[in-house]
Amino acid sequence: VQLQASGGGLVQAGESLRLSCAASGRTLSSYHMGWFRQAPGKEREFVTVISQSGGTTFYANSVRGRFTISRDNAKNTLYLQMNNLKPEDTAVYYCATYREGNILAKRNRENVDKYEYWGQGTQVTVSS
Repeated sequence: VQLQASGGGLVQAGESLRLSCAASGRTLSSYHMGWFRQAPGKEREFVTVISQSGGTTFYANSVRGRFTISRDNAKNTLYLQMNNLKPEDTAVYYCATYREGNILAKRNRENVDKYEYWGQGTQVTVSS
């Protein structure tokens, strides 16, 4: 499966962005999906994950209540709605397919090594 992330940009603190991740080569409904982000000089970190059906989601503490992950399996697209953005949200955001059977285990779902296919990333920059 190929993933193409888009929607990043430069915004001011408090504003919103919506990222998209379009899949091709295989139906997105085959996968649980996640978003990660990587700031300069830092390791890639977990942001959020969603189950195949979209019925279950988990978030990193730093984004809970501000970010919302969703998916439209009919359109083969994953989304990340980001509200009330902060300068510390500045990073390259990546979508990825989760290789495990379920997303219930926190240790697995937040582990970058448990994700198989990755998009190319989209830059989000939040100015103060």
